[in-house]
Amino acid sequence: MSRKIAVIGYGVVGSGTVELFEMNREKIEKRVGSPIELGYILDLKDFPDSPYADKLVKDFNILLHDPEVEVVVESAGGATFAYSYTRALLEAGKSVVTSNKELVAKKGAELLAIAKEHNCNYLFEASVGGGIPIIGPIYRCLSGNTIQEITGILNGTTNFILTKMIKEQLSFEEALKQAQANGYAEADPTADVEGHDACRKICILGSLAYGKQIDPEKIHCSGISKITMADVDYADVAGYVIKLIGSVKQTNDGRIAAKVCPRLVPKKHMLAHVDDVYNAICVKGDGIGDAVFYGRGAGKLPTASAVVGDVIDALRHKGTNIGVYWQQAEDDMLLPYKDDEAAMYVRVKGEDAQKKCKELSEMFGGLIFLDRRMSKSIEEAAFITPFMKEADIDKSLAILSHSLSIESKIRLL
Repeated sequence: MSRKIAVIGYGVVGSGTVELFEMNREKIEKRVGSPIELGYILDLKDFPDSPYADKLVKDFNILLHDPEVEVVVESAGGATFAYSYTRALLEAGKSVVTSNKELVAKKGAELLAIAKEHNCNYLFEASVGGGIPIIGPIYRCLSGNTIQEITGILNGTTNFILTKMIKEQLSFEEALKQAQANGYAEADPTADVEGHDACRKICILGSLAYGKQIDPEKIHCSGISKITMADVDYADVAGYVIKLIGSVKQTNDGRIAAKVCPRLVPKKHMLAHVDDVYNAICVKGDGIGDAVFYGRGAGKLPTASAVVGDVIDALRHKGTNIGVYWQQAEDDMLLPYKDDEAAMYVRVKGEDAQKKCKELSEMFGGLIFLDRRMSKSIEEAAFITPFMKEADIDKSLAILSHSLSIESKIRLL
């Protein structure tokens, strides 16, 4: 008798999962050790031209109550219907595999606990990095390490835009239009360009690494929409490139510092050379040192590859929870981002900007002033602050803002 899987949502990820499963079904069955059948595809839309039209259903209860369905791929997205479907399936003892980063980031602790209670699995390799293996390596291969820090370029759309700005001198608006024309950015690109997508991903990685739920709504998140060619030029001359970076680390007092924001990355750093739609994630452990995971962070078949890998894992471990788990967090677990230390690139404008900044340099304990190739006037200045608590940087900038306009603030990596 064949064992059944089902798919919820027949969009890009769902259709890619079905395509890859059917393409490699024979190999997958050998790896699992039994025949496997695609039982159902749940979607409210009709797909009459699909070769799998006979598998399409519109009633969730059909797959929920079929005892032969062992694993369900949730690719509906969002955190409403997907949450209720996932919870019901796990409570019924059916494993769920997902690429839904929003749901994992918001409800991961709860859903993982339900999976553990009912001896099934909630697996989400595809939720971070598309086809790049990162979830499995952290909870399996690197489990003997204390993870000191995770830092990465986690969104291909923003990396494509910044690459165009840096290498082709396009404005943000021009680069965004190219990203949309190439299918890398949605018509509404907010989730990408304002950092929300990367924020969910770094929260998942941090939750996994440190065993506590990191709520994406409670960490600092800023995007790239305010980056200008002036910032790109100043950074370049100073030996940096600008990248949208997600980072999470454990502090000396046991709290967790996490944020998503543009960073000035030194050109000698490996992340400085990750361009276009590629992602790269650096994991630092006390045993392994630095490990880097690199590849395309999205795409139909790369993401489906991670999904199908989890499906195989879930089928192999029927009736057994494989131990992916983290707990709900205490309210004081997260370090307020203003209490973390950073060096900051700052660009200001106003009358006699350069002179006024130099006069106030000692207020910061000294500043490194930057030049640019493109023309600038005495009404513009850019500098890098010393490495210090961010709240203290802001206090000094508040004084400076009485006479000058603060145009940009970008942390250094």
